[in-house]
Amino acid sequence: MQRFYQTHFELLDSVKSPIVRELKNEIDWRNRLIGIKGTRGIGKTIFLLDYIKSTYGNSKACLYVNLNNFYFSSHSLVDFASEFRMTGGKTLVLDQVFKYADWSHALRDIYNKFPDLQIIFTGSPVMRLKDENPDLKGKVTSYHLRGLSFREFLNYQSGNTFPIYTLNDILKYHVEIAKDIQFKVKPLAYFDDYLHHGFYPFFTENVNFSENVLKIVNLTLEIDIPFLQQMELKYLPKLKKLIFNLSEDMPHTPNISQLSTSIETSRATVMNYLKYLRNARLINMVYQGQADDTKKPERIYLQNPNLLHAISMTAPSKEGLNETFVLNQVQKVYEVSSNGKLGEFEINQDTVFKIGNHKRIALNQENTYVLTDMEEVGYENRVPLWLFGFLY
Repeated sequence: MQRFYQTHFELLDSVKSPIVRELKNEIDWRNRLIGIKGTRGIGKTIFLLDYIKSTYGNSKACLYVNLNNFYFSSHSLVDFASEFRMTGGKTLVLDQVFKYADWSHALRDIYNKFPDLQIIFTGSPVMRLKDENPDLKGKVTSYHLRGLSFREFLNYQSGNTFPIYTLNDILKYHVEIAKDIQFKVKPLAYFDDYLHHGFYPFFTENVNFSENVLKIVNLTLEIDIPFLQQMELKYLPKLKKLIFNLSEDMPHTPNISQLSTSIETSRATVMNYLKYLRNARLINMVYQGQADDTKKPERIYLQNPNLLHAISMTAPSKEGLNETFVLNQVQKVYEVSSNGKLGEFEINQDTVFKIGNHKRIALNQENTYVLTDMEEVGYENRVPLWLFGFLY
């Protein structure tokens, strides 16, 4: 146990003023079993260490453990939790919990046996939690740690503390909000940087950003998806070819027959692969009307603009980047669907977003907005596109 505490305090000492993540304020930290899912590279470990440091300081009541540790290859996680509790432990933080065999059974047993012990754990977005997992049904409260919003990126880069705005506030008061922000900082001076490297928090580190993005995408494809979806590794090249093909044609209007021919597999397998990529937060799929896994998506996007820059071998189009950005930021809170028209999204099936510098909308087109990419301040139903990065 002492070795784990030693690592725990060394890690806490290494945390230096991380980027403030809004999820920290959204989580109800009083729950006994908290799951935090997120893609590789999104900052789950730093997020947890920052919470531990600010909440527990140097107290041994909390312990961070990474389940990559070989110790757990021959020792029971339940027994470890029991020993931690008997020595005064209150909160056990388990990083990469899915690396432990039968992790959901172990969490269930800890939850049932030790009602005075809190467990906080992280894992891949491909993991099944809550109603999908019978071991944890009714026990776990799960959250998703997303990449940085444009607001979080702008706050970090400019030293400001701009608040979150609801979609309703942005659509009604976008002129006033944009003017308030513009008074303190020029948002468009930061926007292209965000599209290129602002979604993943490791942009602050001294690393080759695009190479690091490719590394985490490959690890997701090579480890997380095969491990959690029980996919044989011999099919991995087809999965990689699929995401590369999608990146070269963005936004992509899928032809499932062409995709299946391209990667030499069946239509049904292509549909399954698309679900794997979506569940791993590598792509987004937009449907006409209600989302439905049994039907073909209307359009496919990479999950965020940074992926588009890193994976595609051609320069991403402004159209592709802008639509990818809007979908990524808005879908965090709101339902996004297609109305069958290119360059348009329906939000909650009652509001239309036209992405790009369209001509002025007729006054009788209610609930229709043009999202413009090179305007700091809009007017009437023309809203600056960057402002939708303030939804979280």
